[in-house]
Amino acid sequence: MQVLLVEDDEGVAAALAELLGHSGATVVCAGRGTDALNRVKGADLVLLDLGLPDMDGLDVLRTLRRASAVPVIIMTARDSDGAVVLGLRAGADDYLVKPVRKAVLLARIDAVMRRVRRAAGETAPPPGPVMAGPVAIDRERREVTLDGRPQALTRTEFQILTTLAARQGEAVSREELMLEVWGTAVVGRSRSLDFFIGQLRSKLIGLPLQTVRGFGFRLDH
Repeated sequence: MQVLLVEDDEGVAAALAELLGHSGATVVCAGRGTDALNRVKGADLVLLDLGLPDMDGLDVLRTLRRASAVPVIIMTARDSDGAVVLGLRAGADDYLVKPVRKAVLLARIDAVMRRVRRAAGETAPPPGPVMAGPVAIDRERREVTLDGRPQALTRTEFQILTTLAARQGEAVSREELMLEVWGTAVVGRSRSLDFFIGQLRSKLIGLPLQTVRGFGFRLDH
């Protein structure tokens, strides 16, 4: 399991990384919110402090939630009921107030990961090609056809299309697409995303790819 540890106190981060490492986790550390958004791809769990030097941890969490369903456990000194409510409403899977006992932290991590594995088993997409209008998308064979004719897509175009196809009928945020394709939830790639969306619409005439204003895109049936 890979854990992204977002903590600006180097001493606390080192102690937590050692604890998690002994439990079998691979730990990636980030001391700033922007670093966390650039390193979250591939993480199985995020441990998030709220008091970061460049941005509030709740803003990091809100951006992560637009980009990814990765489980997030907040670990912070903010212990008021209001802070807990804000953190959970922003999308945290659990909220722990520092200092946290080692056994409690590991138990909470286990509980969150069990819920994630159970939910993943219940929502696994069916195998086989996805049909979107005249377009068939076969992720396993890495093949896209239009009216039965194979189409040449770039790696980036294929990644964007298959990410949308995996969530067919649902709106997918710009942040989620950028995280999947470029490995960052920071919005600096937004113009690149618009370019490749335009390329897909141009190459795959009739593809029911909709813009969800102010949010992202949706691939219909």
